[in-house]
Amino acid sequence: MAGRLSSVASRIMGGSDIVLRSAASSLRLRASMGLPVSKHIVPDRPLPINDELVWDNGTPFPEPFIDRIANTVRKYEALAWLCGGLSCFAGLGMLAVWNDKASKIPFAPKVYPYDNLRVELGGEP
Repeated sequence: MAGRLSSVASRIMGGSDIVLRSAASSLRLRASMGLPVSKHIVPDRPLPINDELVWDNGTPFPEPFIDRIANTVRKYEALAWLCGGLSCFAGLGMLAVWNDKASKIPFAPKVYPYDNLRVELGGEP
C-alpha cells in the first residue's frame, strides 16, 4: 500500500522512476518498525504457575505485571491528599462566588450627562 501511495505521489509531482523506486523501497524496508510487542511465542511445554503476572517482552529481565518496586501510598495518606485537593477546588469556587460582582449588579449602570445629572437629581448646583 505504501508503495502504491508513493508511486501516485511521485507521478503527481512529476518525479522520475528513480524517485519512485527509491521511495517505494525505503518505505517498504525502513519505515515499518515492527509490532509494538515482540513476536508471539507458542509455548511447547506447560506454562509456569502465575505466568500471566509476569510481563515478558523479550528482554533479559522480565518484570512483574503489577509494579511492586515503587513506594505505595497508604490508604489514609491518599485520603488526605484527596481531601486537600478537593478543599482547594472548593475554596477556589467559594472565592469566585464571593467575588462575583456580576451577580450583585445584574445590569450595567447608566451613565448620564452633566455630571451624572447631579443637579437634576437634587444635588447642589
